[in-house]
Amino acid sequence: MSTDAQTTPPSATTLPPEFKTLMRLGDLATPIAVRVAAHLRLVDHLRDGVHDLASLAEATDAHQDTLRRLIRHLVAIDVLEEPEPDHYVPTALGELLAHDHPATQVGWLDPAHMIGRADLSLIALFDAVHDGRHCYRQHYGKEFWDDVSDDANLGATFYDLMAHGQRAIFSEAVRRHDWTGVRHILDVGGADGDLLATVLANEPGISGTLLELPGPAARARQKLAEAGLSGRIDVVDGSFFDPLSVKADLITLSFVLHNWSDDDAIRILRNCADVLEPGGTVLLIESAEVTPAKPDPFFTSGDLRMLAYFGGCERTYDEWQALATAAGMRIESVSDALAYGARVLTLTTASA
Repeated sequence: MSTDAQTTPPSATTLPPEFKTLMRLGDLATPIAVRVAAHLRLVDHLRDGVHDLASLAEATDAHQDTLRRLIRHLVAIDVLEEPEPDHYVPTALGELLAHDHPATQVGWLDPAHMIGRADLSLIALFDAVHDGRHCYRQHYGKEFWDDVSDDANLGATFYDLMAHGQRAIFSEAVRRHDWTGVRHILDVGGADGDLLATVLANEPGISGTLLELPGPAARARQKLAEAGLSGRIDVVDGSFFDPLSVKADLITLSFVLHNWSDDDAIRILRNCADVLEPGGTVLLIESAEVTPAKPDPFFTSGDLRMLAYFGGCERTYDEWQALATAAGMRIESVSDALAYGARVLTLTTASA
């Protein structure tokens, strides 16, 4: 019996229509090439007037022929274009790799930045799917948060990138929330204090406390002092895994719990519940899919990143409900989707 039908590779005319889609989805060369371009500041050099291959190789300290092959692929995927031989310019897509672009994506892509570095640990997702361990420690030999804390440059790139994306969310969340009766806010794990600063700028009668680890706490003190808010915000060094020492009638947790497993998140929520004034609330600002017909790929890719970076997870609304119940709390309300799909979930203690 002939086996030609089994051994002969399919021709272009017999390939299923899904073939190109799958090849695109599985193509690792393209995302790595874009990251190399970001790291070399290739678009910055082009915008500075360096357009030919030899000059770009000199400016980026790159091997000229290898750079040529990289640029050829960047032209093929419409990041760059070659309007005349050996003369390259960025496309509108490529402009997003410029450091000074208002919507720059360099922080997400350059491995010299914390998130760009962390994304490379996704190569260990093979092992994580088998044993459930997160990828960053397997790939780099230390925890994500240790790198953020120990390396000043990585820490700065992480908090600056997070602040860049979260400002729009915080502004919208503060505008929508009713702050009537709130006197003191405890912002747990509040990074640079952007959320507290946004609240206090709109609500002059409120004061706040920011709890953070020593590294980001020092950054927050400097930033809040420069904003003239030192007298209204007290920055306290500490961990949200330890009992909290400051009572408040409102506690905020913005993009904190998705960094942690369910057990750790429950522990953090219980610590918050212990210092709530009677009738107080906890505001969570997090992603929370609400009964989607199909999962949102922005949500699911974010979930895999949380797994890869620190063993955390993005959660659906039902999963947030289960988490709140386990911590002795309940969800009182959930907002419509804000920027980037974030929502504000209002929690109270179960006995309230």
